[in-house]
Amino acid sequence: MSDGAHLAVLSHRFQAIVRRMSNTLARSGRSGVLNTARDFSCCVLAADGSVLMTGQSPPIHVMGGPDLQARSMAQFHPDLRAGDAFLHNSPYHGNTHAADHSILVPIVDADGVHRFTVLAKAHQADCGNSLPTTYLAQAKDVYAEGALIFPVVRVQQDYEDCADVLRMCEMRIRVPHQWRGDYLAILGSARIGERALQDLAGEVGWDILDSFARDWLDYSEARMTAAIAGLPAGETTTTTCHDPFPGVPQGVPLKAKVTVRPADGVIDVDLRDNPDCVPSGLNLSEAASRTAALVGVFNSIDHTVPHNQGSFRRVRVHLRENCVVGIPRHPVSCSVATTNLANRVGNLVQRALAGIGDGMGLAEVGAGMSPSEAVVSGMDSRGGAEPFVNQIFTGTNGGAGGPVTDGWLTMSDLGSGGTLLLDSVEIDELKQPIVIHRRGLAPDTEGAGYRRGAPGLSVEYGPADGELEAIYANDGSINPTAGARGGLGGAPSAQYVRAADGTVAAADICGPVRITAGERLVALTSGGGGYGPPETREPGLVARDVREGWISRDRAERIYRVVLDDSAAVDEEATRRLRGKGTNA
Repeated sequence: MSDGAHLAVLSHRFQAIVRRMSNTLARSGRSGVLNTARDFSCCVLAADGSVLMTGQSPPIHVMGGPDLQARSMAQFHPDLRAGDAFLHNSPYHGNTHAADHSILVPIVDADGVHRFTVLAKAHQADCGNSLPTTYLAQAKDVYAEGALIFPVVRVQQDYEDCADVLRMCEMRIRVPHQWRGDYLAILGSARIGERALQDLAGEVGWDILDSFARDWLDYSEARMTAAIAGLPAGETTTTTCHDPFPGVPQGVPLKAKVTVRPADGVIDVDLRDNPDCVPSGLNLSEAASRTAALVGVFNSIDHTVPHNQGSFRRVRVHLRENCVVGIPRHPVSCSVATTNLANRVGNLVQRALAGIGDGMGLAEVGAGMSPSEAVVSGMDSRGGAEPFVNQIFTGTNGGAGGPVTDGWLTMSDLGSGGTLLLDSVEIDELKQPIVIHRRGLAPDTEGAGYRRGAPGLSVEYGPADGELEAIYANDGSINPTAGARGGLGGAPSAQYVRAADGTVAAADICGPVRITAGERLVALTSGGGGYGPPETREPGLVARDVREGWISRDRAERIYRVVLDDSAAVDEEATRRLRGKGTNA
């Protein structure tokens, strides 16, 4: 059994291995979605598939799915050997959605014993869909989606590529040299993890690492049990609704029943009382359903609890088959499984926990994938007509207010958890023929509260010349994000096309939208919800937000009940009188 010192030392060694894997992906990925935004994840799994160590990765990638992926690998390939590598993107066998290409490498010792597995997952700019996007929200099923599906397919044997599979990808993916570069980056990341684990075993021995894995998961479970024991007991059901969408003209109503049982050290999340799968790409894969619920829980508790299979044991996520937020079966499309409904589910869970007890949970994070995060494509005439396709990250949704802090400005969405980087305007304009005309905060879009949500952003971009196609899958225009415990909701999202003469017209909620030279696509992202009544926010913080340009004087007085003098300092006496009259929110 490992003592505290061994747990600390070896846990840091495993963390260092995951960081090395992540650095490899960041520095060698070819598409901007990897080397600019860093939409990828790396983790180490125990031999039985248990998630052991994750890095600074989008939580939607690494919490409720890698164990399912590893179990599929063991099912389809019971005789694992050193030198194997498997490409896995099937949402029906444990992956998130078809756009997330994962490489799994089993770590096999000299005696042929499978000891660990390393997994590197990277979102693709193109995965062979019928339209140039990896988020095909309007797909009625996987056939309309068109993505290449790889249910744990061997792509290396004895450390040599299985060239047949790679040729298939290059014939279906629009910019094959870009995909090939990303494939090599993912594979290289996994092989770096394999080598590092073998080196570590050479230092301390496989048996010591096996013992650490068991004890680390047990320690994490104990930490999670203690964290839950400190919460108030309770049960509540929260509801929400995704905006109307192709295939779901009335939207998608959702509910989550969340039960906290401190005496048992368990949190139950029940998602079974929800609609059946829909003829749209919005359906969640099993991995995305489980993970979205877990993200909502882990956003709401002690952040020092390790995120691994040990702590996950104390959260019971109840799903059913053929449910839009449950367990889909082929050929249901799960093209948009990591964003829209996943955000809604996680938001329901953390808002439910806020409703059970003050001092925990969160309001809602801005939902939807705005045109500011669209997959853009077209022909690049600079230096010759060459096709391009890439997902850009030019503007993020606002983060949620919580019991302690204001919302995180660069949260993006609940599934990414603030791990994705905001694109550099200059690098985006170098990588593809676009011009970003504006990016800035949108004042008065935050969800007001004792701890306010982050504001949304305003982004405008268009083609440098020729045409540009943008495909996205927005949400929150009709049903915006909600606040918690008396906090107000964030401002809704919106999308427009600005014509060459400056006139503005509403754009479709999910594209594709074609923008010609002189036109611009305008994106207003969602603000995050607020936590607690806004009139209880410290007046000095309200005054600071006004000076920074985040909120207006009128909003400060009307919503937060704070009066400012000519220098934008708090007028203490006038504020006391105004707040004494009651609220006007």
